[in-house]
Amino acid sequence: MSEILSPAGGYEQAVAAVGCGADAVYLGLKRFSARAGANNFDEDEFRRITEFCHERGVKVHVAVNTVMFDDELPELADTLALICEVGADAVISQDLAVVSMAEKCCPDLALHASTQMTVHTADGLSFAKRLGFERAVLSRELPADIIAKLAAQDIETEVFVHGALCMSVSGQCYMSALTGGRSANRGGCAQPCRLPCSVKKGREDYALSLKDMSHLRHLREIEAAGVDSYKIEGRMKRPEYAALSAYAARKALSGEDYDEALLAEVFSRGGFTDGYYTARRGRDMFGRRTKEDAQAARSAYPKIHELYRREYKRSRISFDVSIKAGEPLKITAAEENGLTAVYTGDIPQAAVNRPCDEEFVKKQLSKLGDSFFELGEISCSLDGGLAVPAGALNSARRSLTDELCRKRREYFSAASDFDRDTAEILLSRETSRRGRHIHHSIRITAQSAEQLSMLDPERTELVFLPADIAEVKKALALFPAEKLGVAMPRFTFDEQRVTEQLKEIAGTGVKHILCTNVAHIETARRLALIAHGGMGLNITNTLAVRKLQELGLADTILSPELKASQINAIGGALPTGVMAYGRLPLMLTANCPIRAQVGCKNCGRRLYDRTGREIKVRCSRQRGYVELLNPDVLCISDKLKDFSAADILMLELYDESAEQIRDIAEAFAEGRPLGLKNITRGLYYRGVARNET
Repeated sequence: MSEILSPAGGYEQAVAAVGCGADAVYLGLKRFSARAGANNFDEDEFRRITEFCHERGVKVHVAVNTVMFDDELPELADTLALICEVGADAVISQDLAVVSMAEKCCPDLALHASTQMTVHTADGLSFAKRLGFERAVLSRELPADIIAKLAAQDIETEVFVHGALCMSVSGQCYMSALTGGRSANRGGCAQPCRLPCSVKKGREDYALSLKDMSHLRHLREIEAAGVDSYKIEGRMKRPEYAALSAYAARKALSGEDYDEALLAEVFSRGGFTDGYYTARRGRDMFGRRTKEDAQAARSAYPKIHELYRREYKRSRISFDVSIKAGEPLKITAAEENGLTAVYTGDIPQAAVNRPCDEEFVKKQLSKLGDSFFELGEISCSLDGGLAVPAGALNSARRSLTDELCRKRREYFSAASDFDRDTAEILLSRETSRRGRHIHHSIRITAQSAEQLSMLDPERTELVFLPADIAEVKKALALFPAEKLGVAMPRFTFDEQRVTEQLKEIAGTGVKHILCTNVAHIETARRLALIAHGGMGLNITNTLAVRKLQELGLADTILSPELKASQINAIGGALPTGVMAYGRLPLMLTANCPIRAQVGCKNCGRRLYDRTGREIKVRCSRQRGYVELLNPDVLCISDKLKDFSAADILMLELYDESAEQIRDIAEAFAEGRPLGLKNITRGLYYRGVARNET
């Protein structure tokens, strides 16, 4: 059954959305929410809103969708235990630590794969299902035809249909973390993409700011494609937004007109776009929020309040009334799920004036007011000449609806057990530290075979190239097949084509792939290739490392958002590594800002931020995406002693020449400075803010 899923940044937003027809709400608690800036819910509010929603048959999905550090895992256990006890319907997560703990401590808790997992292909969905996810939230960048294909798989799908669009693919943005230490993957995004950025230095353009999306006009088409849940973005927004967006979605799903102009007034960035859904990416998708937009919103709020003064009707209640001489008043109420309540009152007296009749009974019992109940049938069995006061019938009605509400809370609750003993055992196993390395394995991700021409294969453990058979064949003249691998594309619109390329490359004897997305883990399993975890998997804790080992990975690169001390403390037996050289990715985007501003013919492969710093742009147009790269080069060749627990040093090459690459590899092999002017240590020493989640 299709579901309108509304954002609930706080209690009032949840009530507003439910009052206007949302089938489910998603919310965050005070910890581990990817919208740490929302009000979010403390324990008491969480219990109250869950009861409120379950009375109405509305589901509650809890976002536990940040990445977590090892010292936070005990609090993760507390969070999951609370969710199980309160009886929320599902947990939305991206961190494999949540998967690992849930499958061992609370296997009955439903898991939904967060959009931060970047699930956007058939293999991605297959991987999510294999992990135990009941549902996956698809990436926002997908067009209608791909959504329809994915919705046909044997796992529930959830699609964003209204709200803000990040310039970056969700889960693959490090811009906020690298520029200000506030990690999007930890819930603290500072939205630097909404600040001026231009193709031409000194201009105040907004090349990284997209309009808000709205697919509501396509909602019935999305429903027909088999999508299970229609997600509205906006946990940072006001109750009026939550109310109106749910109301508009309900209207759209019913095939009725809705007020898109009012929807734009309450929140937009110069209007809406459906560019990803309709595959019309480009300049028209860009926009920013202006003073005029904010003024329009303030004038729109009073109009919206009327929408949720009267609740959306969710349950039909029927009454069976017995008023018999010498017997107590008896009324039975029933609702559509088969739940019943019985009220027994006083023995009715003989009427002095007007006797109680069917019309009078129906009048009193039908006073359901602004509640979520609507009146079904009323059947009466009445003896004549008896009196029942209006107050007695009103009291009976209130008692019966209260009892049905209580039973509905129980009926819709998804309460389950959380095994604390197993959690303690699980966490106690994660305290072991790794061994220390004097020498590290060196791996390289290159863009072309020519870049490898001056490297010594004996001093390089593995080299990864793009999935290009021509480049791989050139590289085979320089390196043996067992030392070569494929760096998988970070976003894939045509997974079948990539699979065919991999099969052709595997025929040369090259069997290693670098998994830049969770889908590639499934691809490797399906094609019997050796899977290595890439940085894009966002691995930040020992439980996630252990889960990758269970899934058959050979090793993994850890998240660049970890400090060196955290990297050294990671446990588990799976070999781990760090990005040691290269331009850290700021964004992965399916909408090229250069193409949108000046067109591909005028591309200089660079942008300028508001301070004039140059951002490199790496084009993978044939794959349908581009990457924005950090202005400064990450290099830790002279700091290797601080990463002594890392097994692998990954060198990410961009436009370096073969001579430069030889010098880089030698500097790392010898543990000496490289001599570059503008280098960065990334987040390895300063880390990201700890108070985000």
